[in-house]
Amino acid sequence: MSSRDPQLAAEALEGLRAYEHARRRERRPAKPEVARVRGAALRDHGGSGKVALFVPSLINPPRILDLDEHVSLTAAVARMGRRSLLLDWGKADERGDLSVAGHVEELLLPLLRSIGQPVALIGYCLGGTMAIAAANLVAVERLATLAAPWHFARYPEASKRALQDMWRHSEAAANALGALPMEVLQAAFWSLDPERTVRKFADFGLLDPASDDAQRFLELEEWANEGEPLPYPAAKELVEDLFGKDLPGSGRWMCGASAASDRLCVPSLHLTAERDLIAPPQTAVSGDVIAIPSGHVGMIVGSARARLHEELEAFLTPCR
Repeated sequence: MSSRDPQLAAEALEGLRAYEHARRRERRPAKPEVARVRGAALRDHGGSGKVALFVPSLINPPRILDLDEHVSLTAAVARMGRRSLLLDWGKADERGDLSVAGHVEELLLPLLRSIGQPVALIGYCLGGTMAIAAANLVAVERLATLAAPWHFARYPEASKRALQDMWRHSEAAANALGALPMEVLQAAFWSLDPERTVRKFADFGLLDPASDDAQRFLELEEWANEGEPLPYPAAKELVEDLFGKDLPGSGRWMCGASAASDRLCVPSLHLTAERDLIAPPQTAVSGDVIAIPSGHVGMIVGSARARLHEELEAFLTPCR
């Protein structure tokens, strides 16, 4: 059904009205800090044993990995016999001078070293790209990436053109502001699948406003539309060097004194989402990957998360 279908449009508008007036649950407080570097912090998400450290994307808040009491990847890993830590990148104005690689070198690496032992590093989306870079520079026990791009040249040409057009129109303003606003990035994500944006609000209008599904939709929408702006150096490197020149995929992305490689001598697990438009499966690292039948966010919070948890548990507890 086309997004121009009058019936679908009417249902979506009704869903939007329901969304605007829906009662939100009180947001859970942030988990306790165990380490901090500048504005970035490691937060304790429970569990005991060897550490599993989650690296979220720089885009959107990290709470997608701990959405609610029933849908939480950090809690699931804590139940697997791991101490679960989540990296919170913090306020953009406290890291406004950092590129993507700078976030790895100046924030992620010191936080990793503060733990005092090699960890299982788990990176989601751009956080997975950054986790691979970090694993080139500090000893890790094992590495898992979830829907993480590495070969940026393999993005569809239409997606790369749309991103370059966005940057051409917003780069001067981002430079003046010192950051690329989240609203600009969100518009770029919407353009990947505009019909889905219409349809999801039409579907929301059919839900019981008090149901867990409705509340989860509200949480996801607010997560998707919130977040710190992307510091200008990070936005510039992301668009011009990662997407524009494919520095990671071509072996030329510099982190520290050497180029970051996706071929590491540590146990590794790479999971992709089959219907991912944000990090399409073909952009993942070369070699063996496991495909989850879901979309980019669905693999973390949708029904497909059960398969994701199974694969992670087998990887994180290999002796069981």
